[in-house]
Amino acid sequence: MEYTAAVITISDKGARGEREDTSGPALVDFLKEKGWNPIYRAIVADEKEDIKKELIKCADELKAGLILTTGGTGFTKRDVTPEASLEVIERLTPGIPEAMRAKSMEITDKACLSRSVAGIRDESLIVNLPGSKKAALENIEAVINPIKHGVDMIRSEGSNDCAG
Repeated sequence: MEYTAAVITISDKGARGEREDTSGPALVDFLKEKGWNPIYRAIVADEKEDIKKELIKCADELKAGLILTTGGTGFTKRDVTPEASLEVIERLTPGIPEAMRAKSMEITDKACLSRSVAGIRDESLIVNLPGSKKAALENIEAVINPIKHGVDMIRSEGSNDCAG
């Protein structure tokens, strides 16, 4: 099976060209190292409808197995990535953000402030990551191995197809 992925950076300044996106390219490189095929990358502003549009495009049109967002998971009024994700996700996968936060708490006590969510839309897994390059990579590193198995399960015909 080919493991396809999309990376969406959510940043007002990045979308306006006022800040270089470092987390998006770093996630693409990380995914390649782990055997994934990044088929799409975008930068969008912190606007709920724009984020939803990108998530739907990646899941419904591009059929990416994994869709990573980076940014918009904090406490500011503009941080709406989790809310946008929840509006397009069909089934939640709470263990993924729980595992990311638990691993991040070993590094910084501020990890408990992450509002990241994860879930399934059709045959795609959507995972919210923090906006900083360092935090995004730490979070995805904590869950990338089980995520691959999760994508296998999402795309299987039934639980017996992915035993092991």
